[in-house]
Amino acid sequence: MSKQGESSGLTRRRRSLTALAAGSVVLVGAALWTSAYVKSPAQAAAEARPPAPDVLTAPVERRVLADTVVTRGTVSASQMVDIAPAGTAAEDVARPVVTKVMVRSGQTFRGGRVLVEVSGRPVFALRGELPVYRDLKPGSRGDDVRQLQKALRDLGHGTGADTAGTYGPGTKQAVAALYAAIGYEPVTAGGGKDGADPLKGARDEVKSAQRALDQLLGDKADADEIRYAREDLTEAKTALAEAEAVSGPMVPASEVVFLSGFPARVDSMTAKVGTAAGEKLATVSAGRLVVTGFLGAQEKDLVRPGQKVEVLSEVYGQELTGTVGTVADTPTVPEADGGGDGAAAAAPAGQGYAVTVKPDSALPARLAGQDVRLTVEAGSSDGKVLVVPVSALSAGADARTTVTVLDGSGERRRVEVRPGTSGDGYTAVTPVGGARLAAGDKVVVGVRSAAGDGTAR
Repeated sequence: MSKQGESSGLTRRRRSLTALAAGSVVLVGAALWTSAYVKSPAQAAAEARPPAPDVLTAPVERRVLADTVVTRGTVSASQMVDIAPAGTAAEDVARPVVTKVMVRSGQTFRGGRVLVEVSGRPVFALRGELPVYRDLKPGSRGDDVRQLQKALRDLGHGTGADTAGTYGPGTKQAVAALYAAIGYEPVTAGGGKDGADPLKGARDEVKSAQRALDQLLGDKADADEIRYAREDLTEAKTALAEAEAVSGPMVPASEVVFLSGFPARVDSMTAKVGTAAGEKLATVSAGRLVVTGFLGAQEKDLVRPGQKVEVLSEVYGQELTGTVGTVADTPTVPEADGGGDGAAAAAPAGQGYAVTVKPDSALPARLAGQDVRLTVEAGSSDGKVLVVPVSALSAGADARTTVTVLDGSGERRRVEVRPGTSGDGYTAVTPVGGARLAAGDKVVVGVRSAAGDGTAR
């Protein structure tokens, strides 16, 4: 055979081997495609079934079971007062204007402190429970006068021999001393409607009657004339005494605000120097800080006075303790304009029954106006008890309650129990009929799909 023929045969054999190898690759690829995408009916049905469930369990615990109610509350003072201009005692003033601001928002102050000045006249605070509703003048009588007298004495200004509740000479002196201490001249009461000074007129009448009597006595006038002159003098002196009783330093209603205790706090100051005195100059609060919260209808019956309360301020990260003071019997209905004070003013619409909290110790002033979280311990078990999650309990048609215990081998055991106190998602249980249930046992609370999607059934 020639060399050319041998070469031609070798080439044909190589081509055959190449074609055979290519065909094998195609057959293998087809087989792989068939195994991946072509399925038998049985295999397709098997893969369509849901994955095997994964049992969710929780441990049985032995501990004190507490039932808690969590709600929101607001820290506020027992008294909140809006300082509003009620005119001004200054003379020749066209309109009230803020001329000085002596305190700022968040500041605390004591009795006798001037807060703002309106048209050159002070607005100051004194201790008292009654709100001011009239000018307090010499000759006035009442509980508000008694309150003023006590506030003056608290500041070191004695009221002399004045009867409690009567604005007499001693109270006039004390008022004059108060105004001197805060740096202002007191407004004087007793002016006539026509601008005349009735006190000066009464004094002039006494002088005139005295001169007339002296003249008659010197002239040795008729006894009847002298008697009449003496009566005129007596009447003039009586009129003078009456004028003096209602004249002197007074406290205008526009210049004083009574607060229940000190130090008090400035919650907000809206007054600005040079601006017209608007509807409200400032809001101040006094008295011990308290917490007011609100309960839904389903929580109201769980909370009672005396229960322990934890108060948490998230703003400052501060925890304090207290007790439930009162629980309203009727739901709070907020006023339409948001006015008023106390619980009604703080409650948004539909928020329910007001509950007050008495702190175990005085709350820091910085918490005033803060929104806080209240956790009320509404009830607890007597000592440590066996507890399981509520979801572990199962009630059968026979009215028996059971839990399912999962042991270490995966076997399940149903245990009949008698449920007791519930709280925070747990229920106290007692095994029935000698059944065995101990702390540390695992009870079934649900199942989760094996796909791990977190869905419990």
